[in-house]
Amino acid sequence: MQKIAEKQNSARGKTAKADKSAKSQKAKAGNAGRYSANRPEIVATCCFFGLLFTILIVYLGYFAATSRKKMLDNSYNSRQEILLSRNYRGTIYSGSGEVLAKTVVEEDKHEYRDYPYGSLFAHAVGYATKGRLGMERLANYYLINTGASLADRAANDNAGVKNPGNDVYTTLDVGLQQVADSQLGLYKGAIVVTEVPTGKILAMVSHPNFDPNEIDRIWDSIVEDEDSSVLLNRVTQGQYPPGSTFKIVTALEYIRENPDTYGDYSYACNGYFHSDTGGRINCYHGTVHGDVSFESAFAKSCNASFAQIGEGLDRVSFEETLESLLFNQTLPVDFPYSESKVNVVDGVSVNELMQTSIGQGKTQISPLHLNMITSAIALGGAPMKPYILERVENDAGKVLEAFAPQACQRMMTQEEAGILKSMMEAVVEEGTGRKLSGLDYTVAGKTGSAEFSDEKEDSHAWFTGFAPVEEPKICVTIIIEEAGSGGDYAVPIAKKIFDAYFESQK
Repeated sequence: MQKIAEKQNSARGKTAKADKSAKSQKAKAGNAGRYSANRPEIVATCCFFGLLFTILIVYLGYFAATSRKKMLDNSYNSRQEILLSRNYRGTIYSGSGEVLAKTVVEEDKHEYRDYPYGSLFAHAVGYATKGRLGMERLANYYLINTGASLADRAANDNAGVKNPGNDVYTTLDVGLQQVADSQLGLYKGAIVVTEVPTGKILAMVSHPNFDPNEIDRIWDSIVEDEDSSVLLNRVTQGQYPPGSTFKIVTALEYIRENPDTYGDYSYACNGYFHSDTGGRINCYHGTVHGDVSFESAFAKSCNASFAQIGEGLDRVSFEETLESLLFNQTLPVDFPYSESKVNVVDGVSVNELMQTSIGQGKTQISPLHLNMITSAIALGGAPMKPYILERVENDAGKVLEAFAPQACQRMMTQEEAGILKSMMEAVVEEGTGRKLSGLDYTVAGKTGSAEFSDEKEDSHAWFTGFAPVEEPKICVTIIIEEAGSGGDYAVPIAKKIFDAYFESQK
């Protein structure tokens, strides 16, 4: 009986195992079916995340390759300190080879930055301690890296000395910088001088300035003075009402709206313009210009006539013209700057539009931007990109990188530029810029007297222009804060700069 029971239990066990095996096979078959049904979704998901991962890797590689300078210059990047522990900061030169900034190493190996010209290039060259400014900031990547050969680097390592950093050559002209700086003198303001065919910045002066050799000593006093603007580069970051220099813009818009009849314009100026909406625009110091044409109104800088022109402009078209001239937009430059601001559409009254048409109201522009617009006229509509860094060399004089001139977007047609050039020449021959007439070279320009306060009658003095008219080589833009009229104060300075330039070309 016991053996029979054991056989029965064994049979039941085998049956149970068979049942389990059958169930397991059914479960596997079910799972296989579900996997087969879900397989397309799984593959698609894997491919999707694989593609995202690939895109991320490619993007990181591209970003690292194209943004290495920005990454290195980031204040949180400790690699800068590592490089400076191995390399001396390179030298900054003018366009003709004068030293503008260099690293001096004392006997105890203490390093300091020396600026041989003191305050002359304060904003253009800048400083490399307490942060960075000017070329010291723009070219930092090159200055702290070294292009020395592997053999020289090995020898320096064995000798326990640092490697020489790369040297940078700027476009700056020491002679023109000295003339511009001395002429601006004690006035606050800015002067920028560019080479028209290339866009090279030859001079960049901003006052008040400072001596970068003393930056460590004077730093606390500068940052503690809330009213101090000594570190502001007024050429690139200064924001000013353009005054009558903006009539270049208003004139361009009027020409675009009246391409066949702008030459027929006439106006009888009695010293002011009174609109139907009650607004009133006075000519500078109430000057009565009498009967003026479009060109003579521009040459004599008649506010009344340009307020009358501005009142009738099409606002949408005007806004398009402003966009073509890069107002309210980024400028194609590699250094810090402030965008120029103007509004002729949103919530702007007729009276405000009249103010804008003569460069007053809320309109703001930098000297650099005005220089670009002026250069566009000189070059037939498309200016060159302003630049100040020309090339990078290693300690052996090998050129590691060179920066060629680049054209900017077209601002106006060649015909429009020709009309404005003729009008700016009339400013010099018969208008507010007559102090620049009768010279050995010809000049085209526009003056401006920009009021900046409702409580004062003082104005900023502007001039922007180029020479020679026949084949423009140099463009000069000047603003002198709180000086008076552009014809009386800015034009004589422009003459000194033009004289210095053409004398140096002989």
